[in-house]
Amino acid sequence: MKKWSVAQLNKPRALSISESMGIPMLLSVLLNIRGITDEDQIREFLSDEPVFADPFTIKDMDKASDRIRLAIDSYEKICVYGDYDADGVTATALLYSYLQSAGADVIYYIPSRADEGYGMNADAIKELSDRGVSLIVTVDNGISAYEEVEYASSLGIDTVVTDHHTVPDVLPPAVAVVDPHREDCPSSFKELSGVGVAFKLVMAIEGEYCDMDQLLSNFADLASLGTIGDVVSLTDENRSLVKEGIRYLQDSDRVGIRALLRSAGYEDKEVTSGTLAFTVVPRINAVGRLGLSTRSVELLLTEDETLASSLADELSEDNYTRQQIERDILAEIDQRLRDDPSITQQSIIIIDGDNWHQGVIGIVAARVKGAFGKPTIIISREGDTARASGRSVEGFSLSDAIFSCSDLLVHFGGHPMAVGFSLDSVNIDLFKDAVYDYVDSLDEMPLPEISLDCKLNPSLLELSLLDSIRALEPFGAGNPVPVFGLYNMRIDDIRELSGGKHRKLVVSRDNARVTVMCFNVDVSGFAYNTGDVVDLAVTLDKNFYAGNTYLSVIAREIKLSSVDTEAQLVSERIFERFVTGRSISVYDAKSILPDRNDFSCVYRFLRDKGGYSSTVDMLAVALSLPLGKLRVILTAMVELGLIEMHEGMTKADINLCPVNGKVSLDSAPIIQELMEVCV
Repeated sequence: MKKWSVAQLNKPRALSISESMGIPMLLSVLLNIRGITDEDQIREFLSDEPVFADPFTIKDMDKASDRIRLAIDSYEKICVYGDYDADGVTATALLYSYLQSAGADVIYYIPSRADEGYGMNADAIKELSDRGVSLIVTVDNGISAYEEVEYASSLGIDTVVTDHHTVPDVLPPAVAVVDPHREDCPSSFKELSGVGVAFKLVMAIEGEYCDMDQLLSNFADLASLGTIGDVVSLTDENRSLVKEGIRYLQDSDRVGIRALLRSAGYEDKEVTSGTLAFTVVPRINAVGRLGLSTRSVELLLTEDETLASSLADELSEDNYTRQQIERDILAEIDQRLRDDPSITQQSIIIIDGDNWHQGVIGIVAARVKGAFGKPTIIISREGDTARASGRSVEGFSLSDAIFSCSDLLVHFGGHPMAVGFSLDSVNIDLFKDAVYDYVDSLDEMPLPEISLDCKLNPSLLELSLLDSIRALEPFGAGNPVPVFGLYNMRIDDIRELSGGKHRKLVVSRDNARVTVMCFNVDVSGFAYNTGDVVDLAVTLDKNFYAGNTYLSVIAREIKLSSVDTEAQLVSERIFERFVTGRSISVYDAKSILPDRNDFSCVYRFLRDKGGYSSTVDMLAVALSLPLGKLRVILTAMVELGLIEMHEGMTKADINLCPVNGKVSLDSAPIIQELMEVCV
């Protein structure tokens, strides 16, 4: 369940722009919602002409390009030192490929996630020194490598750092430190990915005679992959890189990328930012999570069709293995949550386990966060040490939370939405308590939310709307796929597809009838019936069938029109505060204190249905009860031995227990404790 939020719209301004610029009203509305309201801004945003700022506006770019040119001319051995994710891999392939074409003596190095960890390390630097390297150029890392850069210098190796991560208080003692986030960097656009910074570096090395068309033709495909993979804002220069990259990727002459698309089943399909984000990027990332990312670089650089096909298959197999590891960890977590409901009753979810694969726990954290709408940290114990990864929700800085207990951590880093850190295993419980205390000190935690661009009249749904939507592509962070609201729609028909895996709904309002697809929603996650009046959050796409093109309406969220989801979520948060020992007001306590009729309503429903197997929020909807009050009832029924209840990530299973004689509902501990607060 999520809070529904419709974006603020200046409708007169949107109408004025539509009329003055001759663009469809929907496109004007979507631009307005994204804050693009000036006519010059709009022309630039919709233009197919790429726009790139002077690379030398980035601090130290002149020093970096001068030192690299000197190394090329002197035929020094250069090492491009990358990272193991899609951003680092594509940045490595881009800069290595360029330097090789420029006649440089160049090699590349990517550390092993498992054996070396992120960024530069002394052993690797020593190995590079032994191989005769005199210049290291980092891509997508290096900004925090003070000691490593100092060590390289002691071995006679110069370092040029190019990075896009948060800048520490003290910069590494490199020949040049190129990072748009430096406080003294005058560049206007700060959201470049690691490969974006590498692309700008190549622009700088090319200098005043830089042929941008040629540069984009050669490298925009790699730059777009890394930019999408790093989930940076697809605005400004990032938008230009990705837009150009997709154009070249549509018919790529890079055999490795063609092999990856073929292996993913997308060889003959349209390439979009979504295609890349969900097919190609995970395959590049998977090899870095499980093995050595040098295979990804090799795939992106090779011109051998046979080798490309073999490597692409290896990456796809790694991705499948990664998915299986992820499923295994999630299954273990699901069982843990079923056994201990207190874990998800906290405002932030922290789960630890033994020897969970460190390359996968970040994805697992994202899955758990998505299931519960709460910031999540997953910790993997590996003997005396533990490594962790966390993902947050909008409105809560996870980095601030872990930084508040940095005295318990060995290494840590990240940003508000994602963190990574390590700590001694003996400190895990202390860490949990410290984070819980930090969260308790805040006024409130954000509710899970779905953001709608605008409401749509169902009678206006037609294929031509897609022209307005596609004009905004490519979609991604900072420029999400538009989500529209269809409100007060009656469900006229429900059909199961693919053996119950999907649902096809026919909904109507007034004289407008709309077919809506609900993908990956089985019977346990769908509690609506024909005749229900619902609100739907939908996206629009094309559907091709029998040689014709149709408008496809895809549901992202559904709720009964009569249900106030925000009030339901607030009610549940009151319950969680109470059961985790935090104080609540008398008013809040009374709002979740059930009476005998409430108990009877729940018990009769469970008895008549022979139990229940779906989500608790769906049960609250079915019973027309506040979610917090329902959870009090269910907790009391468990305490009194009336039911057994086990709730995991996707559903709760509730079974009635045999009962002898009458049971005093007021004798349940949770009811007694609530009544004490209400006095």
